[in-house]
Amino acid sequence: MAEIKDPENTIILTLKDGEVVIQLLPEVAPKHVERMKQLARDKAYDNVAFHRVIEGFMAQTGDVEHANMEKDYNPRRSGTGGSQYPDLPAEFSKLPHARGSIGAARSMNPNSANSQFFINFKDNSFLNGQYTVYGQVISGMEHVDRIARGEPPANPDRMITVRVAADVA
Repeated sequence: MAEIKDPENTIILTLKDGEVVIQLLPEVAPKHVERMKQLARDKAYDNVAFHRVIEGFMAQTGDVEHANMEKDYNPRRSGTGGSQYPDLPAEFSKLPHARGSIGAARSMNPNSANSQFFINFKDNSFLNGQYTVYGQVISGMEHVDRIARGEPPANPDRMITVRVAADVA
């Protein structure tokens, strides 16, 4: 596992194959970082499916309303929901959508991001300036690479647990 320099702004995402460590970027997108930490602390991301996983592009998850595979999972609605919290304003920056970057999923409205996010499998520069980047995988990207593909996948993978590193004993 990577060295964690800022536990309060680091997420540990547990997948079936191992842990993924994400360094959050509060100086770039403070509202998105706070939302991810809130949902992690609420345990809202636990057991949420990766509902849209496109080879050579990205893995999308975070629909806490419709994609919890242990509670009210609805594969047809998965990807259409958010959280109990209000939508977030866009926090666009010059950071690129590089391999391992975390981007905020949203509708056509730039200010509609809520709980869903995606992890880029490769550099996706065509997304630059259009979606908020608020984190970067610093270890465990090999586990992300093994997430089941599909829209939705026939047998989706899930985030087993998502924790703020500062909260992990």
